[in-house]
Amino acid sequence: MHDLRRGYLEIGAELDLHGLTVRYAREDLNRFLAACNQRGIRCARIIHGKGYGSEGRQPVLKQKLNLWLRQREEVLAFTSAPRHDGGTGAAYVLLRNPNKSKRK
Repeated sequence: MHDLRRGYLEIGAELDLHGLTVRYAREDLNRFLAACNQRGIRCARIIHGKGYGSEGRQPVLKQKLNLWLRQREEVLAFTSAPRHDGGTGAAYVLLRNPNKSKRK
């Protein structure tokens, strides 16, 4: 988790959700995570923005992303990116290794 927070892990893919509605953002996220799983990507960056363009200047997508990622089985952990990589407007996501079998 320490390496994820500090940005020490190699980012294998990136998704930019800036300006999308909640509906389209969720659809894009689902496709993105499926593609990451297919390609064996372990760490990804998702840019959700800080909410400056939304009504009330609130981070709508950040809050939704937090909820959606918690519901995904393939997501092991996620955290805000370091300042140099988007800060609170982006998230690093650590994904489960799809090549390892799940314990039953």
